[in-house]
This record gives sequence, C-alpha cells and structure tokens, in this order.
Amino acid sequence: MLIMKITRRDFIKRTLIWGGSVIFSPSPVYALVQKEQQWYPAYAKLEKKGQLAERVEKVYSIFEECRLCPRECGANRLDGEKGFCKAPLKVMVYVAQPHFGEEISLVGQHGSGTIFFSNCNLRCVFCQNWPIAIKGEGRAIEDEGLAQLMMFLQEIGCHNINLVTPTHVMPNILQATRLALKKGLRIPLVYNTSGYERVEIIKMLDGIVDIYLPDIKFMDGDMAAKFSSDSWDYPEMAKAAVFEMNRQVGIHQVDKHGIARRGLMIRHLVMPNRVAGTKKFAEWVAENLPRHTYVNIMSQYHVDYKAFEYPDIARGITVQEFLEAMEWAETYGLTGLDQRSVRIRDLYKKSRTHLKNASNAQ
Repeated sequence: MLIMKITRRDFIKRTLIWGGSVIFSPSPVYALVQKEQQWYPAYAKLEKKGQLAERVEKVYSIFEECRLCPRECGANRLDGEKGFCKAPLKVMVYVAQPHFGEEISLVGQHGSGTIFFSNCNLRCVFCQNWPIAIKGEGRAIEDEGLAQLMMFLQEIGCHNINLVTPTHVMPNILQATRLALKKGLRIPLVYNTSGYERVEIIKMLDGIVDIYLPDIKFMDGDMAAKFSSDSWDYPEMAKAAVFEMNRQVGIHQVDKHGIARRGLMIRHLVMPNRVAGTKKFAEWVAENLPRHTYVNIMSQYHVDYKAFEYPDIARGITVQEFLEAMEWAETYGLTGLDQRSVRIRDLYKKSRTHLKNASNAQ
C-alpha cells in the first residue's frame, strides 16, 4: 500500500483560505479495541453530571490574570492585554478542515476535523507553521462561531475535533464544546499540544478530553531554551503534563474500524545532531508510562522559519539519525510505535540492504 506523507504545512498550503478566514471544502498500532456499545465523549458525561458549566466558568476566570501556560504572564486578557503568546481574548482560527496527514487512527476514512488556532506559547525558531503560530495570521471569532465549526466538521463526517495549539485558548474551547454539545456534538476532542503545559491546567481538562496528542520536543532544558524562546523548563513541564494525561485517558483505544476513541498518543520529532534528546525520551517513556503507549517518532523535520540561523538545526535529519532514534525506542522496549514510522524504518533498512548487496556484487 502506498502511504503518502503529508505534513501539516503541506496540508495548510492545499487548504482554501481567504484573508486568513475559515473556508470549508466539502488496522491500528497497538491499541485497546473498545467493545461495540453506545459511546459517549467524556465532555457529554461531564455535562450529564452537571459539572461542565462549572468547569467552563472556572477556566474562563483565568483570563483575568492569564496563567494558562508555564509562562504565567499574568496578562489581563479580559481587559485586552496580551501576554507572551500574543493571543487576544477572542479565539483566533486560521483554518478548519478535514486533515488526512495525521496519525492513521485519527484520520480514518473521513479525516481528522482539524482546527488550527493562531498564536502559540512556545514560539520555536524552527516552527513549520510560523505564519499561524508566530505571526498570528487568522480571524477572531466568538465562542459560538467555534462551536459552529465543530458541528460542521462532525456533519461532514470527521472522526474527531483536532484542536491544534490549544493551550492559550483552552477556556474558549471548553465554552465552545459545551455550546456544540447542546447542538449535538458527539465526537471526541483531540488536544493537540506542543507539550508546554502546566499540569494544574491539564487537570482541569479531566473528564473533557478523550484523546491527548502532545509533543515531547526536548529532553534537555538548555536545548529547549535555545530553540523555543527560553523555555528552559520545557522538559519537566512536558513530562509532568504527559504523565497526567496518561492518568486521565490511559492507553490509545480504537473502535472496531480502527478509529481512535480515547487515549494518549505522544509525538517526538527527531532533530539533527541529537538536539531533541531522543534516547532520553525513549528511556523516560519506558520508565514512566506503559511500554505500549502510542509513540510517533517523526522523521519530517526540515529547516524552516529561523532555523537557518542555528547551525545545529540548519539541515534536515539523515537516514542514520532516524534509524538511530527508532533503535533507541526498540532498545527501551517501546512497542506502541506509530505504523508509518515503523514502515519508514523498514523501508530505509531494506534500501540499505539492497545497496549493500549491490555493492558486494560489484
């Protein structure tokens, strides 16, 4: 089977956009297979308990002195102030559309209902979505408008609501989710985050999010500070947040069609010159999470934004660097590796064997 590799950037380039506004176009890796029965998203259960409205009110109050992320700027966003992420009070959306380049269990047949939020609390020098995350391109909408986007994505068949870079707009998301629930939203939320999270904030999502899709970008604080705007505390914040995510949702679970319903799915981008600390990442997962945790070791790093100015990351990764990363994962006994990563590894290994055999034949 031919697998087409589509990065987020490719997806965005192919999306219909007008002035940054939202324009619409019409067998898994290790996972627990859920028994076929009536399924309800976590947020619907919390609403039934009468607790979702209270949770929305609680998180919205954070905007008065914003501490949604580890930067803890304290900006009064209710009064129009902007903090490190540059986000206003209203949620800003760049695009919302089915995405077919995400993990297989998220994409299914009809795509992952992806909503790209503008701005970011991490602001990496190698950001591949920098026009959105750093320049803040997009359009401000009310929470009711965000709820309508969620409903649209469900109505066209998307399997989930994939919230890309949600940290700084989490209260808006929760409010919109409750509004959409009243209109009939019944698909899982995917919290697609950079990993730079406060564990106290992640705890507020308990009983709301069904699928967590965090990055763990760096295992060394100096590397995080150098390449992600002085986020020296990134490794500890990300590890604590991911540990809490696992407590909430556990192992990646799919239905009988292989579509993700619940669970933790971790992403780790391999970077040049071992900048990301992949060996330490694999070791940490093995020692702190179930070894069959879904882990996607990604090979698609390329030089973008300001990465050209940093010699350590001013090139793409080599085949050897990717194979080394996959070998570390195997050495530490990680068995929940993403299907496409495994296929890429096997393809590279096969190609190397053919080249070696051809060379010996000469």
